[in-house]
Amino acid sequence: MSDAFDITETLDVKGASCPMPVVQTKSAIDELETGDVLEVLATDPGSMSDIDGWAAGTEGVELLDQAAGDDVYKHYVRRTE
Repeated sequence: MSDAFDITETLDVKGASCPMPVVQTKSAIDELETGDVLEVLATDPGSMSDIDGWAAGTEGVELLDQAAGDDVYKHYVRRTE
């Protein structure tokens, strides 16, 4: 999964419920440079669809991968512009 790209920064939003994982992901990605990859660690199962939907509808970001395991949901988002 993350072997295909280098993670620039990790955002830990474990324990946060909707909409905070998306809100905090947007804030963190806005601070990164073009091409940087943000790893987001969440415990909210809704974050899988929420972050996917946010990335699909947001210019300048690309959802690279998502993974669920051990009660932690991992999201990898690249800033594209």
